[in-house]
Amino acid sequence: MAKTANLYVRIEPDVKEQAESILASLGIPASNAINMFYKQIILHNGMPFELRLPDKMPLSMGRMTEEELDNALEQGYDDMVNGRTRPAADVFADIHKEAAV
Repeated sequence: MAKTANLYVRIEPDVKEQAESILASLGIPASNAINMFYKQIILHNGMPFELRLPDKMPLSMGRMTEEELDNALEQGYDDMVNGRTRPAADVFADIHKEAAV
């Protein structure tokens, strides 16, 4: 067996559970996945993926003023009344396409 070192980390329980569930379905133990992640950090000489803030933040009611929320709701209502709508199935299909990229 190869020489190993211990790694102790704190992680949110639900994040750990979800990730380990996915790894289990792939047949990959968490320790192997972490080892692969570390090897990718070495290979890329940094994080193996881009870290940046999105160009446009999604709308969040919690960050909107009352006036901004009222305007967004009025715009949505106006779009609906004037037929500027799309079937929900089309919208969800687009969301799934973007998530797959």
